[in-house]
Amino acid sequence: MSAPARPRRPPPLPDVDRGRCTGCGHCVAACDLHLLSLEVEHWKKFSVLHEPERCTGCRLCALKCPFDAITMRRPVEAAAPDSA
Repeated sequence: MSAPARPRRPPPLPDVDRGRCTGCGHCVAACDLHLLSLEVEHWKKFSVLHEPERCTGCRLCALKCPFDAITMRRPVEAAAPDSA
């Protein structure tokens, strides 16, 4: 008899540090799924993740970033409501 399957943990997602991101676009080019794009806010460009549920957590964006502005983080899972 086999053990019950454990629920799959979500992959880590890129967390962009806007203070370090220069908007160079290396991470955007590295994402094969085209989930990252550059956006402008107050005349500064930075990378933004779109559709995080499609991200595979491959880490290519973080590896390509020359400014170490991307950290891979697991999403915080929502806690089940207490039944009282």
